[in-house]
Amino acid sequence: MSLKVVIIGGGSSYTPEIIEGLIKRYETFPVSDVVLVDVDAGKEKLEIIGGLADRMIEKSGKPIRLSWTLDRKKALEGADFVSTQIRVGGLEAREKDERIPLRHGYVGQETNGAGGIFKAFRTIPVLLDIAKDVHDICPHAWIINFTNPAGIITEAVLKHSPHQKVIGVCNIPFNMRHSTAEILHVAPADVKIEFVGMNHFVFGKKVYVKGVDRTREVLHKLADEKLDYSPANIVSLGWSKTFIESIGLLPNPYHQYYFQTKKVLEKDVQAFQDNGTRAEVVQELEKSLFALYSNPDLAEKPKQLEERGGAFYSDVACSLMDSIYNDREDVQTVNTLNHGAIPDLPDDCVIEVNSVITKHGPRPIASGRLPRVICGIVSHMKAFEELVVQAGVTGDYSDAYAAMVMNPLVADEADSKVLLDELLEAHREFLPQFTSENLKRGVQS
Repeated sequence: MSLKVVIIGGGSSYTPEIIEGLIKRYETFPVSDVVLVDVDAGKEKLEIIGGLADRMIEKSGKPIRLSWTLDRKKALEGADFVSTQIRVGGLEAREKDERIPLRHGYVGQETNGAGGIFKAFRTIPVLLDIAKDVHDICPHAWIINFTNPAGIITEAVLKHSPHQKVIGVCNIPFNMRHSTAEILHVAPADVKIEFVGMNHFVFGKKVYVKGVDRTREVLHKLADEKLDYSPANIVSLGWSKTFIESIGLLPNPYHQYYFQTKKVLEKDVQAFQDNGTRAEVVQELEKSLFALYSNPDLAEKPKQLEERGGAFYSDVACSLMDSIYNDREDVQTVNTLNHGAIPDLPDDCVIEVNSVITKHGPRPIASGRLPRVICGIVSHMKAFEELVVQAGVTGDYSDAYAAMVMNPLVADEADSKVLLDELLEAHREFLPQFTSENLKRGVQS
């Protein structure tokens, strides 16, 4: 029996993570074929990753056939799972997403604020094309979307594509469980967190260890101790005792952009002046990673990949595929349609929530109404995300402006237009939905 996994964005530095995950799970998830796919601009990296993946599989002794190609439609033939991990415009585009907002005194980050909006604008048309191909060529296949901003992209595909077998994944909830386990000095497998919210804006409502509620203890330690509670790509600023005790919820590392905005901006401006944008730092890191990957003697994922911020990716993506394939009915945290799990939010929006994973996909677990302390801002963030999806699909200037001005990290009617116009111009080649007519109308308004 064949089991085929296609990785779109196969030339990504993250790919060794998922290859490792597939190898580790071979006994329960016996993948027979893995195809890595990329675009012309990523051909060199794709070949390097292909070589490393080939050596990893050979070393494992697993009978997995590996190939790589630039022909996406050919690769999709017979696929059972399609993992998407793309970056439209590459790290050069990310640099613009970070540099332009910072220049105007706003947070410059690839999935939050003005930069996150434009990463979504560039990505939505491409993911919709991929989803159409999947629907036409391998309609039974599940799309596992790791492409950021994962929640927004997943919602765009589910709302505007004929393909509905789409699940978004992120390593932040997994990272939060591991960090919480370290705080409590317990095994990560023993930690369960009740998550509520959206991608990169999710909160831990309750923390259980072997069924025992230890939420209060975790929050106390988080408030009183200097803990590195962040993935490699986010520098932790810590949380005040007042904040933690007042909200009574476990924040995720991305919340610092919204609740410590001034401090984050000061830190990012200083880092920008000292070392350039995070994108420039990552470009240097990727150079060193691909130099390692090119070593013909390397046949395993190098430890240095964790510095890239991709830790736990393979566990998240591969565990999800394994659970769907085996109809495990276990609980995982994914990005999926609300369907009433959070009654404060629209049924047809995408949330990040614990779900029972079956062969038919995720069944979100109802978590009740949002805690009062976060109800307003979570509802605001979801309304903002829906504006981003609408603008990313229509290419309408007014829709894009509305998304920008309603983003909590911008929220200025004049600067929203400045940021929008500069970023539209900077990314013009990757924004086919924003026609010259729309851009002209925006400049004249």
